[in-house]
Formats: sequence, C-alpha cells, structure tokens
Amino acid sequence: MGELKNCPSCGEFFNYTGIREVCNNCALNEEKLYEIVYRFLRKRENRAATVERIVEATGVEETLLHKWVRKGRLQPALFPNLGYPCDNCGSLTTQGKLCKNCTEELKSGLRQFDAAQEFREKVSNHENGTYHTDRK
Repeated sequence: MGELKNCPSCGEFFNYTGIREVCNNCALNEEKLYEIVYRFLRKRENRAATVERIVEATGVEETLLHKWVRKGRLQPALFPNLGYPCDNCGSLTTQGKLCKNCTEELKSGLRQFDAAQEFREKVSNHENGTYHTDRK
C-alpha cells in the first residue's frame, strides 16, 4: 500500500508506492520530455552535446537531465558529456555520489586516519608494556 504525498513538480497529492517520485500526470510529462531529449541526442551531431546545450536546445530542466543520467536512462557511455553533480563539490560525475577527485580525497583522508589510529595503538601498547634492556 502506498503513502499519500505531494508531487514535488506540481504540488498535487498522489499515491506514492516507491516507484515514481512524481504524480502520474507529471510522470507522463517527464516521459514526453525524455523522448524529446533522446531524439535530440540520437542525432550524430548532438551526441557530444553538453548539459547546457541540451537544456538550451530542448527546454528541458537541467535537474531532469541529471535525474535521467543518475537513473541510467541516459548513459554517459553513449553521450560522453552527460553527468550529474557530485554531492560534495558539484562537479559533473557519471557514477556514484562523488566525483573522482572527492573520492580520492576521501580515501586519502581515511588512509591518514587509519595510519594515525595505528600509531596511537602502538604508542598505547608501548606505554602499557614492559621494556627490557640488554645489559652486560
């Protein structure tokens, strides 16, 4: 059973079942817009179009393009200049929630944290341990 929600596009109530985030009317409208964008991108000269160029040529909102790329309806493998904003810095990415730079930065930070944690554990073990000296 679904839950009653307001459509984020038009504000109307609809039965949200977890499949669509918008009401049926807005979903139909989005599907029409998707067809317009897809027809535009299928033309050879438009395959390398940027998000800004697609918005300019079709009138479709940038957020819808990002949504379709994120869901895999428009694939960057076929249309190389498509993407959606990184959740951290806003630069375009084609997979996951973070761009490559932010992912590497996060991994680097985690490596530094792990190294610091390891160092703290070694220091802690030496403070609690017994030391032996070699006296002759």
